[in-house]
Amino acid sequence: MSRPFEIGLERVLPASPEEVWDAIATGPGIDSWFMGRNEVEPRAGGTAAMDTGGRREEAVITAYEPGRRFATRTATAEDGRFMAFEYLIEGRDGGSTVLRVVHSGVLGDDWEDEYDALRRGWPFHLRTLHEYLAHFPGRTGVPVFAFTQTGEQDAKATLHQALSLPDTVAPGTRAHADAPPLDGVVTWADDERFAVRTPDGLYTFHHAPGVAVMFHHLFGPDTDGAETAWQHWLTGLFT
Repeated sequence: MSRPFEIGLERVLPASPEEVWDAIATGPGIDSWFMGRNEVEPRAGGTAAMDTGGRREEAVITAYEPGRRFATRTATAEDGRFMAFEYLIEGRDGGSTVLRVVHSGVLGDDWEDEYDALRRGWPFHLRTLHEYLAHFPGRTGVPVFAFTQTGEQDAKATLHQALSLPDTVAPGTRAHADAPPLDGVVTWADDERFAVRTPDGLYTFHHAPGVAVMFHHLFGPDTDGAETAWQHWLTGLFT
């Protein structure tokens, strides 16, 4: 049975309305903090597309008001499912901006699990956006995606060990790996993901029963081959 839903969040960001707009309403901007590789046709009625691991999803842009409002909506499936996103931007004194996000739509038969995943995921994504605007302003990130099956291994414990992390991880904990090189500080940790910021990137590691997934955003000068290298690293941990 399908179920309508709505999730609303608000966050103060350390950037101007124009910088926030570039981050949430352009392909390179979304690439720098969200998931996948993104394309945005800059007009109402245009197409916004995201490609994650070869899976492409498209939506129609329903509002395009630079510096103020950006909204998209996917097509309605046969079972009534769809997703809609709205971003509302409001400038504040001191160069900061309030961003309000409303994610709504209709979920499918497993709506409770889907809703819980969305509800838990959005605070993390907005934190990543904050990290991007605070530490990499004016720069464009290269998205890196990797995925592997983990079998019976404890993905969380394996990732912690590979990154020289303790069993319990909290923001401020140092993380380190030699190849590919990573040396930074944990900025987020919950029971399904943790994130690390380095001088040249934002790194996210997801762990769930049977799978491990990475979404990274790299800002360094040499990113050629990074996705292949991280996929090899992740696969090697669980082989």
